[in-house]
Amino acid sequence: MQWDIFCRVIDNHGDIGVCWRLAADLGGRGEAVRLWVDDPGALDWMAPGGRPGVEVHRWDGPIDAAPADVVVEAFGCELDEAFQAAIAECARRTGRQPAWLNLEYLSAEDWVERCHGLPSPVLAGPAAGLTKRFFYPGFAADTGGLLREPDLRARQAGFDRDAWLRSHGIEAAGDRLVSLFCYEPPGLPGLLQDLARGPHPTRLLVTAGRAAAAVRDLLDGGLLGAGQGTGALTVHWLPLLTQPGFDELLWACDFNFVRGEDSLVRALWAGKPFAWNIYPQDDGVHLDKLEAFLAWSQAPEALRRLHAAWNQPGQPWHGLAIDAWQEPARRARGCALALPDLTSSLLQAVRG
Repeated sequence: MQWDIFCRVIDNHGDIGVCWRLAADLGGRGEAVRLWVDDPGALDWMAPGGRPGVEVHRWDGPIDAAPADVVVEAFGCELDEAFQAAIAECARRTGRQPAWLNLEYLSAEDWVERCHGLPSPVLAGPAAGLTKRFFYPGFAADTGGLLREPDLRARQAGFDRDAWLRSHGIEAAGDRLVSLFCYEPPGLPGLLQDLARGPHPTRLLVTAGRAAAAVRDLLDGGLLGAGQGTGALTVHWLPLLTQPGFDELLWACDFNFVRGEDSLVRALWAGKPFAWNIYPQDDGVHLDKLEAFLAWSQAPEALRRLHAAWNQPGQPWHGLAIDAWQEPARRARGCALALPDLTSSLLQAVRG
């Protein structure tokens, strides 16, 4: 089938990351995809080689094109009226509207199962009278599942950790490896101080962008006194990574700090201990989402304290709790692997 996937970039590692992984997975399964995005610049480093079956189009104005068999609005982006009119005209001409889906945000909250797949009638505009459907990723059998490429497990099984570290100029020599992909979490000063003063030599692999800027600000401000490399901590500054390269970073490390939605799922597949910097919202609803995920993953108390310190101001820092999270991480990965993957669920939904 032919697919139109629409994305407006808010956080270029998250929304465009999810949409590209979905588009690439569909293309890899023989589908034809047009990815419409208002700011495709992140794909220059995220997916520099493109993907067979996927065309990327800049979405910065009305679209003069016939709709595909399936139209996906990702994360609440609104189609322009010209394209809505084209969907309505296609439905009038053929007697059958294109499958029109709202791909929503990921959550482990109970209401996701109730809302997944529900119709959403279009009440106004050129497409009034047609119907969209909600499609929710999730952690339960009655949701759309999680993005997981068919070759993911084989790629992970064939991963050469030592070669990857050498390619990035990292000589671990038995040190703990911790990756850092975050916003500006309240717990970041506590983490840096803990790693610098702790008993275990640790190499912190900091991703480019907001994480690197946040760490540099703290180090330049004298948080650790002498700066980078103080005590047991050594900092490595990573370049921008492709999506496969980011997966490999997570596979290489002993503990992963991830943020947002796309990297949370990739941390699950890595099966390593991790902590989630959830996207903060002014009304605090992100904390309900975080609590639902921790409940689903059966997180031990030590990991709950870590997440509280990482995401909420004023919470005391208690350390990484790597040992306490080993078994829950493996168990959560197994539970997630037992679910249908998101792309297969989408294909089943639109094919009937």
